[in-house]
Amino acid sequence: MLYDRHGRRIEYLRLSVTDRCDLRCAYCMPEGFKGYEEPANWLNFDEIERVVGAFGRLGVRRIRVTGGEPLLRRNLPDLACRLAALPGIEDLSLSTNATQLARHAQALRKAGISRLNVSLDSLDPVRFAAITKRDALAFVLDGLRAAREEGFGPIKINMVVMPGVSDDEIDAMVAYCGEQGFVLRLIETMPVGQTGRNTGFIPLGPIRERLRARFGLVDGIVPGGGPAKYLVSPDRRFQIGFITPMSQHFCETCNRVRLGVDGTLYPCLGDNDSVNLGTLLRAGCSDAQLQSALLEGIGRKPFKHEFGEDPAKVIRFMSSTGG
Repeated sequence: MLYDRHGRRIEYLRLSVTDRCDLRCAYCMPEGFKGYEEPANWLNFDEIERVVGAFGRLGVRRIRVTGGEPLLRRNLPDLACRLAALPGIEDLSLSTNATQLARHAQALRKAGISRLNVSLDSLDPVRFAAITKRDALAFVLDGLRAAREEGFGPIKINMVVMPGVSDDEIDAMVAYCGEQGFVLRLIETMPVGQTGRNTGFIPLGPIRERLRARFGLVDGIVPGGGPAKYLVSPDRRFQIGFITPMSQHFCETCNRVRLGVDGTLYPCLGDNDSVNLGTLLRAGCSDAQLQSALLEGIGRKPFKHEFGEDPAKVIRFMSSTGG
């Protein structure tokens, strides 16, 4: 097992395979953004497999493939198949905006991806286009239908609750997810990059208690390695999670690190410290040197983020960090 210096077990890697995205959600990437990483600097599939294999040997058990939008990376099912076969990796999942999901769902399921997180902030086509800068809601809903038909489970819908933008649509999203058999997760906006700071956030505590009372929900658990705290219906047919990095942070139980598309290891989403594994790999490092660098990164993981104390600290955008 792998532990950081604060005694937290690290068993979850969020793996970015691209910093590109076909949407422009306001809290993630500014409209007109051009500061992408050069593809020549992306980790190739052999390098990704080597890093994930090293994490697996150290005790990491969960891998979530992220972006940007990961389905923009060519031959992603091939990579998923390679990762699913690595010793020690017990859970392989994918975060996506689902615009490309309908045509990839079957191949991804066969490759070994079992669970999906889908970003969806609105069910209204006009509002969706305003948030994402693209009229693509129909593609997302088609992708969700395809994923359900292929047997992914659970399928989690991630809704960022934005003040004055989407906060009045929570009940509609609850109804939709209940009808479709999806797990809904409400998320407070984080001040990652100027776009995140400009969006603002709504504390989810009062919303949680309102939904608990209205629908008779009780505390529950849903499979996955993330930070959400869940309420479920008494018959357990509906689940809703709350991710509260601003109003009630969960740093004391953080079990994850992130790997950027260029091989940069980020021990904490809310910190600027990092370890450049890409440079190390291309310098011909040994497995022992790679493992040492991973342990160094884990050792530098801070106890908590400073989103409240220093909201302007993290200047990189969410899309460049890895979801």
